[in-house]
Amino acid sequence: MTRENDPFRIPRAGWEVAPMAGFASVDLNANGGAFSGGEFISERTVGGVLTYAIYQALLTALRTEALRKRGEINRGTQLKLILSTSLETAKTGVAVGAVLSVLLLVFPWLAFPLSVLGVVGAGKASIDLFHAFWDGLDEDQKLRVTVAAHEAGISLAGFFRGEGDGIGMAARG
Repeated sequence: MTRENDPFRIPRAGWEVAPMAGFASVDLNANGGAFSGGEFISERTVGGVLTYAIYQALLTALRTEALRKRGEINRGTQLKLILSTSLETAKTGVAVGAVLSVLLLVFPWLAFPLSVLGVVGAGKASIDLFHAFWDGLDEDQKLRVTVAAHEAGISLAGFFRGEGDGIGMAARG
């Protein structure tokens, strides 16, 4: 897994969020959800759209915060970037949500393998969000977070090298 360090490149929501989008559901008619064809597909598709859009909005907001702090973009431009990338990614959410909802309706046994993939995807999404958050901090904030992590016995170096679990020797005992 490589890490994109270019602050001008906005990361895009990808495969990591697809399993979560397949399980996300929005109860559109407040009936507690149903396992009937049309309602199941439509509620899961809306859930997929929202999952992709929210994840993309978080990635974009965290990554562009560094640009805004450095004065390279203003708050209005940042908000436009967040909105445009979220709407663009929502299209992917429609496709993924619809396809996965049909697959889960026809083959309900796919729920278990999809949930396992969801755990892996959630892990990658969490790391991507952490990197976007980290890139938005200035040097003083990074130093304070690193010192606090060190005092807690956690080494952040593992997060940046892509190695280990990030737990330092002090925490291992």
